[in-house]
Amino acid sequence: MAQKPKVDPHVGRLGYLQALVTEFQETESQDAKEQVLANLANFAYDPNNYQYLRQLQVLDLFLDSLSEENETLVEFAIGSHPGYYITFSRHILGSSGLCWFLKTYPFLDDIDGFKECWSGGLCNLCPDRANKEHILQTGGIPLIINCLSSPNEETVLSAVTTIMYLSSPGSGSHPELTAMPVVQCMLRFSLSANTRLRNLAQIFLEDFCSPSQVAEARTWRAHSALGIPLPRTEAPQQP
Repeated sequence: MAQKPKVDPHVGRLGYLQALVTEFQETESQDAKEQVLANLANFAYDPNNYQYLRQLQVLDLFLDSLSEENETLVEFAIGSHPGYYITFSRHILGSSGLCWFLKTYPFLDDIDGFKECWSGGLCNLCPDRANKEHILQTGGIPLIINCLSSPNEETVLSAVTTIMYLSSPGSGSHPELTAMPVVQCMLRFSLSANTRLRNLAQIFLEDFCSPSQVAEARTWRAHSALGIPLPRTEAPQQP
């Protein structure tokens, strides 16, 4: 049985976070790393923690974890973490807007315009302007795009959602977020049997890509995404 993180919960918030970061860096136990990273991801839900997370370079810790061979670490770092649903509605904020609410009830697949995915970690941090700029300026985009090829569908869902956040208005021009391999990948995801993945991909194609980008991507044979496959548990629907 995995041990709980060796952190005193009675110290101040900054001290608690510092102890978590130190334990993550020093422990050789993969189970302990997973628990600590999950705890750090939980703090991404509260904007009051963002200053501390930046001060302790937790965003960099999450980004570094995306290159780990341990899929659980990647899952927690990008944002997939049990406990909450995040919902967004284009009906509320318009075609390109994302309105996010914490939810605890099942996927609202029967309501047009509402979609859900698990979230935490980077996915929950990047809507903040300072966090978003840090991710964009420190080479985070390729690491996040690589998560699209994860065999873990929750990691893929969080990666798609994170790319949407990073592509939102005000983030400047970052063409790699809608590069042809990414658009091709989203076309494949839009045929997925997974309802959440299919809906997210369709919104990405409609709201974050130009019609010409989508048309060009469609010309590639069988929606091949240049090495970005569907999660292994998923099979594409017939077009």
